[in-house]
Amino acid sequence: MIVGAQVDPSWWTSGVWEGRPIREFLERRDVATTFRFLHARGVSYGTIAALVGVSPNRAAEITKGTRQVTAYDVLERIAIGLGVPRAWMGLGQDGTGARPSIDREVEGSADFPPDGRPVGGRSDEVITALTRLRTGLDEALASSTVAPRQLDLIEEAAGEHMRIYPAAPPGVMLSRLAAECVEVQTLCRRRQPAAVQARLSGTAALLATMCADALMRLGNVGEARLWYRTAIHAADDSSDSRLQVLVRAQSAMLPYYFGDSQQTVVLTEAALAVTATPSSSAALAAAGRARALARLGAGDQARRAVLQARQMFDQVGDGDSDTAFQFPMKRMLFYHSGASTWLGDTSEAYQVQEEALRLYGPSPSVPIDPALIALDRSMCLVQDRRAAEAAVSALDAVATLPEAQRTEIVLARADDVISAVPERHRSGEVAALVDYVRVCRERSRTLAAGTAALDS
Repeated sequence: MIVGAQVDPSWWTSGVWEGRPIREFLERRDVATTFRFLHARGVSYGTIAALVGVSPNRAAEITKGTRQVTAYDVLERIAIGLGVPRAWMGLGQDGTGARPSIDREVEGSADFPPDGRPVGGRSDEVITALTRLRTGLDEALASSTVAPRQLDLIEEAAGEHMRIYPAAPPGVMLSRLAAECVEVQTLCRRRQPAAVQARLSGTAALLATMCADALMRLGNVGEARLWYRTAIHAADDSSDSRLQVLVRAQSAMLPYYFGDSQQTVVLTEAALAVTATPSSSAALAAAGRARALARLGAGDQARRAVLQARQMFDQVGDGDSDTAFQFPMKRMLFYHSGASTWLGDTSEAYQVQEEALRLYGPSPSVPIDPALIALDRSMCLVQDRRAAEAAVSALDAVATLPEAQRTEIVLARADDVISAVPERHRSGEVAALVDYVRVCRERSRTLAAGTAALDS
């Protein structure tokens, strides 16, 4: 290739950029610095673009740092086109042993606002960006050197996200979580020492689980399922059995709310089978199994499962906390409420719900759980043939939430209340609930399209 003659292979051996050998930048796969290094030596950006097989505009974006190259196939084209020894970029010696990857680049700030602004949750643009991010993270987990302090900071950031996640609108959290996922993906490019990789994969598992949960709350079932799959992959790579149990228990919520409760039973039993060591995550899995069995109508099994979950919680349950993935008594009661409701044990359910709401307090920092408990109560009222009271209670449970929290997971539960009322009784207060849920869904679509501001 004629343009190739403008790149002197000796540059990669002897070249220096800002006082440091260019090889250091190549080993970090710092493509932006590599392009600037070549341009400083008289190679035009148009020539660089032609050599590596991207458009001139794309090459300019990479050089400015507005687009980050992480895909193996693109990095491979860069190494070949510029005459860089493949091994220096961690690409292997030849094409035969190269691992498969997705031929795409993951964009950072162009897709996800860095300031945590709401992203609208279900908009096509955001979901497309999240899909690109998830597949890139999956790829990176298979292939990563990280300074200890850098890893500490990543874990601290993930911990902060877990602290604020339960109270934040899911659309806002997706923006914040995406930025952290990009950072973890970048650090996972090369395989780390086992202890470092385990910590990195554990952080990836927690971030991916929060992404999956946010997408579930927004009703994007397909993407939530794929993010849970990524979370399980990362948790297994971490070799942390407690985390493996947690991620599987969390993923079991998706079919409970938006699918087949039998699949929830399968997933929770898989979580419990990971390890015999008791943990709060195992108590969560047991509680999720009990609630799903109750929804399936398996009365005797469900009652035994509730007792098992309560006994396990008494042994290993978490203290009171609003941090994501903790399992304190109020959350145990939340699951117990669901089980008693589906079993039709309304007297017990009312008592459990009252105690749970007392623990959450009059101004709960985690608003969605009390709303779902209130909707359980509405279901109990329907079972007790108090349909009008049930509809008023359900409408109030949704309306009390901030607008950005009136997501599909809550509206779907309100639909359950409506469906439980015989059609001949769906007038008056029930009809008002039907209309309110419809308006909430329309409003949610407007917010997702970005034509109105989300409440905080």
